[in-house]
Amino acid sequence: SCDTPSYQLQFLLGVVVADHTGPNPANKQSIIYILGMLSSLFTTLDVNRHPDGLEEEDASPSQTIQNPIVVVLQQVLPLIQNIVSKWLHDLEVVEAVCGVFDKSVRTLLHDFGPMVAQLSEMLGQIYRTYPQAPALDLTRQMVHIFAGEGQHISEIRSLVEVLTSTTLSVFQQGPREHPDIAESFMYLHAQILKRSPDLHLSAELDVKALFYSGILSIKFPETPTVKAACLFFTEFLSRCKDMPSLCDVLQRDGKLLTETVLQGVGGGSSRSLVEHFSEVLLSLNRQCPALLSQWLAETLQTPGFPSAHVTAEQKYSFSQQILREQTNKRRVKETVKEFSLLCRGLQGSGYSEC
Repeated sequence: SCDTPSYQLQFLLGVVVADHTGPNPANKQSIIYILGMLSSLFTTLDVNRHPDGLEEEDASPSQTIQNPIVVVLQQVLPLIQNIVSKWLHDLEVVEAVCGVFDKSVRTLLHDFGPMVAQLSEMLGQIYRTYPQAPALDLTRQMVHIFAGEGQHISEIRSLVEVLTSTTLSVFQQGPREHPDIAESFMYLHAQILKRSPDLHLSAELDVKALFYSGILSIKFPETPTVKAACLFFTEFLSRCKDMPSLCDVLQRDGKLLTETVLQGVGGGSSRSLVEHFSEVLLSLNRQCPALLSQWLAETLQTPGFPSAHVTAEQKYSFSQQILREQTNKRRVKETVKEFSLLCRGLQGSGYSEC
């Protein structure tokens, strides 16, 4: 019976969390191990496995009996909530807990529906008390699957609002010590903009503050965080024409975004990020070419910006090449790459062949 190992794991999990009021270091590795076994178990209990080639986002809710993973999750949830309450400040344990649900969501897809409300509430409580990246990553999976379903949109919206307001508070206090949170937060909102942009119409979401959190993230020295921020802005820009609230922010603060991207291109960030910066510039040119022309002219006229290695003529040539191209990603990437090498004093040094 597929229930047998799950009940054994539930029993073991109950044993290691019982009989103590606080986190017991002696039990930590046992808890993580058993949670890992639950995660692995849930990947093998898919009674409605989708045929090869069926995209996750195309999968629809099954019409069969309740999935055994849902049954086990409902039974084990009180134990998991007990663990969370005692180990809330331990990233490894929180990661393991989120891993259980992440595996479940990925395996069940829409069949995870009966657990959405409970998981949303738990994630909100976890993150409001102690913000950690795994909660953001798990929410991103839930947005991917459930944001388009009417019966779950209320829970998803409430969760996104809690996570967003809490993370914006982290940014206000100083996000530099939390590059993982910044990265996951950018990926979450990129996913929201892609899958359910209407969530950004909520009066509880400060779109301007969200934009500025992206600006801060794009300045991080950590490459993964900058990549996530670039993806966020690419999705943000793609929605501006249809969403006036986003368009207003772009018109007001697009120059700051342009300046920040050019700063990264000019040497403020790793050369490996040039492709991601080029996609943001391409998106800006697609959405607001006239404004981008103005922003480039104003920003690049500053002496020594983005680098003392480039002349006024080279900066003008660069801006004109960017403004001429609204479709060809490869050409824009090559233009930005060449300009980045000039800014870094590397043109002709052999790096241009890399």
